Amino acid sequence: MPADAVLSGTSVLIVGAGLAGLVAARDLAAMGATVSVVDARDRVGGRVWTQREGFVDGQHAEAGADLIDEDHHAVRSLAESLGLKLAHVLRAGFSMARPDAQGQIRLLPPSDTSGWSRLEAHLRELSQQYAWADRRWNSPTAEYIARRSVSEWLDDIGADAELRATAVSLRGFFVADPDELSLLALVDQFARDGDPSSGRMYRIEGGNDRLALRLAADLGDRVRLNTELLAVTQRAGTVRASLRNSKTRGQMQTDYIVLALPATVLRRIPITPALPAHQHDAIASLRYGRVTRTLLQFTTRFWRSTRRVRAFGSPLSIGAVWEGNEEQRGKAGILSLMAGGSASDETMAIVQRDGIEGLVRSLDWLSSGEASLLASHQVRWETDPWARGGYAVFDPGFAPAQREWLALPNGRIVFAGEHTSLRWQGYMNGAVESGHRAAQDLRATHLMDR
Repeated sequence: MPADAVLSGTSVLIVGAGLAGLVAARDLAAMGATVSVVDARDRVGGRVWTQREGFVDGQHAEAGADLIDEDHHAVRSLAESLGLKLAHVLRAGFSMARPDAQGQIRLLPPSDTSGWSRLEAHLRELSQQYAWADRRWNSPTAEYIARRSVSEWLDDIGADAELRATAVSLRGFFVADPDELSLLALVDQFARDGDPSSGRMYRIEGGNDRLALRLAADLGDRVRLNTELLAVTQRAGTVRASLRNSKTRGQMQTDYIVLALPATVLRRIPITPALPAHQHDAIASLRYGRVTRTLLQFTTRFWRSTRRVRAFGSPLSIGAVWEGNEEQRGKAGILSLMAGGSASDETMAIVQRDGIEGLVRSLDWLSSGEASLLASHQVRWETDPWARGGYAVFDPGFAPAQREWLALPNGRIVFAGEHTSLRWQGYMNGAVESGHRAAQDLRATHLMDR
C-alpha cells in the first residue's frame, strides 16, 4: 500500500477547527483517511482571530494569537507550503514602560535590558540544575522547582522593585501573575530561549486567520461548524461521538477521534471508559491564563514619533502594548494591548468605569497628541465559552510529571492543541506541531493494531 494511503478506509473525527485540528485533518487526509472536522464555533481558527470589521482603510489586527517567532519553524513552513507570506514586524524588539518612584511612566531605552539580564542571572543556578536533569518535567529536580511560585522565589532572593516589576511585566507573556506562575515555567523559558522579547518576529500578511482559512478551504465540506461535542465513548475498536448542531443531537461512529480542544473545554466532556487517573488529573488541573486583547485604531501612529521601538512590555494595568499592524498601509494605525493575568481584570475595570476612552487615556505616556480614536475591538478570552482562557499556564499546583500525559493517546482517542506541546505551549507553532504529532500518533497506533 502506498505510504499516502496507509489510512485508506479509516474514518477519523477531528473535534476543534483551530490550527491543531485543521493540521491534523490535513495530514490524516493525505494519509488516505476519511476525515470530518467539527467545531462549536461559527468560524475556524479557534484562538487565532483576525479582526477586520470596523477598522478604516481596510486595516486589521489580531485579537488572538499574533506574533510568530523566528524559530517557529512548523508554522512558518506550513504558511510557506500554503503560499502565504510572512511580514517581519517589531524589528526593534520590545522596550519597557515602567512607573518611576513618583509614579510617572518612563520608557526605558531598548539597550537597557538590565531587568531581563538580572532575572536571567538570578535564575542561572536553577537553570543549570534543570539542564542537568535534561530539562525533563518528570524529574525530581523539575518537581522541586515547580513547587514554588515566581512570587515566592522573588521573596526568597530578596528581589528589589526593578526585578519584581520585570517579573510582573511577564503577565503579557505567560498570561499569569508571579503568584500564579510556577517557577519551573520561568526557569524553562530562560533555560531554553532566554529573553522572550528578543529575536525576529513575524505575522502572516493579510492576517493570521488566513492560515486557518486556507486549511479549511482545502478540506471543503469536511468541516462542519456550529457543532458541539457532548460525549465520547470508545469500545470494540470504534469510537462513538455524541454531537449537537443547533437543537439537533446525533451520534457519529468513527474509527478514531482527535480531540483538539483546550483542556478547559475538554475536561467538561464525558469520556467512557474514563481516562487513566494521571491523564484525567493532568487535564483537570491545567490552568489557562486570563487575558484581554484590546485593539485601538487611531487617526495617526503617534507612538512612532522619533522612536524605533514599537512594542513595550509593562507592569501596567493595560499590559503589554505594541503596534498591531505596522506591515499595513495607511496613515491610521492600530495599537494592540495584551493584558494578562490580573491585568485582564484591571483592564476591564477601567473600561467598566471610564469606557474605552479610559484605556486611551492610559496611553498618555506614548504622547498621543492630537490623535483620535477611530475604532476599537476587545476580546476577553477567559469569558469565551470555547476557550475559557488565553492559553495554558503551569501553576505551582500542576504536577510537572503529568505534563506528558496531556499528549498521550488513549486507545483510539488522540489529543492535540498548544497545551500538549512540550516546547511551544501557548504559541501557534505549538498548535501546528501538535497537529502533525497527533496525525503521526494516530497512524502509528493504526499500524500497530492491524
